[in-house]
Amino acid sequence: MPAALKQLAELIGADLRGNPDLVIHRVYPIDQAQAGDITFVANPKYLSKLETCQASAVIVAPGVDAPGLNLLIAANPYLAFAKILTFLQGPAESGKGVMPGALVADSADLADSVTVYPGAVVGENVKIGAGTILHPGVVVYADAVIGSDCLLHAGAIVREGCRLGSRVILQPAAVIGADGFGFAPDGAGYYKIPQVGIVVLEDDVEIGACSCVDRAALGETRIGRGTKLDNLVQIGHNAEIGEDSILVSQSGIAGSSRIGRHCTFGGQSAVAGHVTIGDNVTIGARGGASGNVEPNQVLSGLPLLPHKQWLRMSMTLPKLPEMRKELQQLKKRLAELEVLVKEN
Repeated sequence: MPAALKQLAELIGADLRGNPDLVIHRVYPIDQAQAGDITFVANPKYLSKLETCQASAVIVAPGVDAPGLNLLIAANPYLAFAKILTFLQGPAESGKGVMPGALVADSADLADSVTVYPGAVVGENVKIGAGTILHPGVVVYADAVIGSDCLLHAGAIVREGCRLGSRVILQPAAVIGADGFGFAPDGAGYYKIPQVGIVVLEDDVEIGACSCVDRAALGETRIGRGTKLDNLVQIGHNAEIGEDSILVSQSGIAGSSRIGRHCTFGGQSAVAGHVTIGDNVTIGARGGASGNVEPNQVLSGLPLLPHKQWLRMSMTLPKLPEMRKELQQLKKRLAELEVLVKEN
């Protein structure tokens, strides 16, 4: 969907320097872009690439000058890039209805503009809002509710009774509402505790491929508005994740933990069960929270330490063998000196 440069400037609220009627067809990387493309520079270290850039236009930050290039000057070039990319090249599927080969229960309530691809299955009493798309292999169990403009990719599963808000995205093979990991020991074995709660995904949540959000034993597991889960993330039963948080690949949140708003968890980070994490907390990759964490901190490691302290400790670790050797030599020298002192 091509657009004039002035239209893109209005879309992102940018200042335009150059030809307003120039037609842009796509967004492309700065070192591969050609005529008809728009590219962007979000990191100052790439500004030198503007000298050889062949794109028709470039999104840049205020203060950047590139003679001979058409510029869109935006306070946040990366965000501007994302919005223009969505406008020019984002998906634009219209409602195709229930296609042949899809299986939809008679009691399901689907808006007219819903698309259900062949191979998708929709159970009894399911409700699906306008503009939602179910790709092949999606399975929605009975009594689930899915809002408007959601996108469920191939193989995604929404279990019984779970609720998705609007504009929720499930990447391939995401599982919403699998049984929580709950078992009561009965001596030699374990008795399965029925998981009769649900999962609630609020508006604008995205769940990565092969990620799992377990249903609650009782009540609900809740993912707050705008939160994004990367691929291979595990959320345990009855956990609650606050709004606008980010969980990177292979992170895990154990059951009944409470995560605040605007938190960031690096890859392979973890939170133990029944732990509370405050707002605006960042935990670095492979960090682990085994106890409650106060808000507004950047932490790393296991046990967690302030990130700068953890960096100093990490820099020291490779030197430990040498320091140990030196310590042993000092101890030996000290013992020799003590002997000399006694002799004198």
